[in-house]
Amino acid sequence: MPPRPHVRCCALLVLALALGGLRVQPAVAQTLEQVRAAGVLRVCVWPDYFGIGARNPRSGELQGLDIDLSQALGTDLGAKVEHVETDFGRFADDLLRRRCDVAMMGVGVTPERRARIVFTRPYLRSDVYAVVSRHDARLQGWADLDRAGRVIAVQRGTYMEPLMRERLREARLLVVDRPGEREKAVESGRADAFITDYPYSRRMLASVDWARVLAPPAPVKLTDYAYAVAPGDARWLARVDAFVQAIRQDGRLAAAAQRHGLSAIVVKE
Repeated sequence: MPPRPHVRCCALLVLALALGGLRVQPAVAQTLEQVRAAGVLRVCVWPDYFGIGARNPRSGELQGLDIDLSQALGTDLGAKVEHVETDFGRFADDLLRRRCDVAMMGVGVTPERRARIVFTRPYLRSDVYAVVSRHDARLQGWADLDRAGRVIAVQRGTYMEPLMRERLREARLLVVDRPGEREKAVESGRADAFITDYPYSRRMLASVDWARVLAPPAPVKLTDYAYAVAPGDARWLARVDAFVQAIRQDGRLAAAAQRHGLSAIVVKE
C-alpha cells in the first residue's frame, strides 16, 4: 500500500530539515533589526521597585536607575522606549512570549532563571537584608531570624524565595504574591520579617517610620543583577551586553546610581 499523502509530506519535511534544505529562523532572532525598523524598544519593568523602577505616586511617572538606563539604551538604538509592566513571577514568560525585548528591572541572576533566559554582564550586586518592625525587641540581629515560631516573608518569584527555602531551618516561610503584602505582613505582626535586597531595604527606610533593617554580619548571598533577554538571538544579547559595558565605562551607570542612591551596589570591575 503506498504511503498516505500526509505521511509522505511529513517524511519529506523531516528529510528537508535533516538535510538543511529548510531553515526555520526563530522569531526572536531579528530583535535588533525589529527594534531599529519599528523605532520602538519594549522594556519589561516592575513598577514597584524603589531606586530601580517605581511609579511616582504623585506624577504617575516611572522613576529609577533602570528607567533612566532604559531611556539611554533607547537613545543609543534610535528607538522610543515603551515600558511593559510585569513582575518577578512572570517577566521571564513575558520575554519568551515577546511581550518585551529586554527586562531592565534589577533581575537577579540565578540558575533557575538561566535555565530559561539569558543575561548580560552584571551591573549591580546585592546581598539580602531583613526588614523588621522597630517595635520588635526580639529581633536584634540576623541570627534572631531563623528561630522556632518565627515567620519570614518573601515575594514569590524573587530570588529570595528559593534562597530562604534552602536556608531556613526553624522559622516558617511565608510566600506572598501581591505587591506590598510583605510589608503589611510585618507591620501587622503576621510575619516577623521579610527578606529583600539593598534597593528595596532603602525604600523601607525612606518611606515608613516603623521599619528597621537587619544586615547580615557576613555575606549571605551576593547576587549579580543583569539585563535579561530571550534566548536564541546572540546578536541582540551582544548589543545589550555592549550597552552594559559602555555605561560602566563612560560613567552613565555611576551617575544614574548616584541619583537614585544605589552607588553602594554598582559593579565596578
